[in-house]
Amino acid sequence: MTPKTFRIKSFGCQMNVYDGERMAELLAEQGMSAAADGDDADLVVLNTCHIREKAADKAYSDVGRLRREDGSKPLIALAGCVAQAEGAEARKRAPMIDIVVGPQAYHRLPDMVAQTTRGGRPVDIDMPAISKFDALPARRRASPSSFLSVQEGCDKFCTYCVVPYTRGAEISRPWQDVVDEARALVDAGAREIVLLGQNVNAWADGSRGLADLIRALAEYDSLERIRYTTSHPMDMGDDLIAAHGEIAKLMPYLHLPVQSGSNRILKAMNRSHSVESYLRTLEKMRAARPDIALSGDFIVGFPGETEEDFTQTLQIVDEVRYASAYSFKYSPRPGTPAATMEDQISREVMEERLERLHERIGQHQLAFNRSKVGMSTRVLVERKGRHQGQMIGRSPWLQSVHFETSAQPGDIVDVTLVSAGPQSMAGAEAERVAA
Repeated sequence: MTPKTFRIKSFGCQMNVYDGERMAELLAEQGMSAAADGDDADLVVLNTCHIREKAADKAYSDVGRLRREDGSKPLIALAGCVAQAEGAEARKRAPMIDIVVGPQAYHRLPDMVAQTTRGGRPVDIDMPAISKFDALPARRRASPSSFLSVQEGCDKFCTYCVVPYTRGAEISRPWQDVVDEARALVDAGAREIVLLGQNVNAWADGSRGLADLIRALAEYDSLERIRYTTSHPMDMGDDLIAAHGEIAKLMPYLHLPVQSGSNRILKAMNRSHSVESYLRTLEKMRAARPDIALSGDFIVGFPGETEEDFTQTLQIVDEVRYASAYSFKYSPRPGTPAATMEDQISREVMEERLERLHERIGQHQLAFNRSKVGMSTRVLVERKGRHQGQMIGRSPWLQSVHFETSAQPGDIVDVTLVSAGPQSMAGAEAERVAA
């Protein structure tokens, strides 16, 4: 029977969220509709992440939970990076899976669904160039803050990372395709666009780079904000740094992963930057945009990491004073060089170091938030809060701000930040700018 309703659950990065949105649009083009909350869906798509073992395990656990009390189940599609990495082998771990589709082939999902109605169990993990975007429907819906993938894949080959194997080589979408999709999102109501890529600042089309693209998007009158993520330190060119000081719509926020504060560990990771070069980049960024909020990524417990290496990571956290940061225990991924390295760190040591790192990052995050108390700024309203009359939005520095207002998602509100916690800010409305 042809499915009439679907549900898509995305794990992991923002690019998976974008891919999930695009798959939903594909299925809607075929006449399917999203299942209402609480209702069973005829088709469930698990859009998976393979960066860490925990994320992959969670996806397989969700497959098992899809069996209903009467023994029936929905049509199940395993999508994303776990599907790419494991292919048909995924069915050996979870025989309930009907469809396996990789992140570069999901534009063929409607055809694969049709095959299952004829008794097939298709697998498609081809990795063509970026042709999938040509097969996706036009953007007709947008959130107040909308994602836009401009670049995919990675050529850096960090020794811990599966992205080059699951997303392929670095490739940039053509200029015109990107600006056309951006225009469609703005026309559909987007007030903010977040440009996405595994190494988004490597985006290029001929002589034009990401800074040129941002300048072009800033010309859209009703687009209020531009962000981008995730960047690689070696692709932070002076033109992009300068753009932060010159383009008002480019928000004062930069997520720039360093992974470790130890040059010895960075070399073992095959990261192409050093602690010193990373800090020089941040110095330039702060000179261009003094109020910039800096964010980073850290891996704790990489093979061979000593206490001294970890201490150097704490030192770089203290030197940079991150406004936010993400930190994870090292997770060996099959097929990566680091998975077979000697001196693997025990789980107990990793957990103890991660706890210390979380505490240190939290101190700086709270200090950054407190430094904004008393300031007036503009908040983009995104959704309802937990309390009556409360809404939640984002400050220019990507802080979550909750405040009482009659404003609706998509409105931009002048807000005074009145108190700070480690994860969010409380605000008081001053004046509303309607969408």
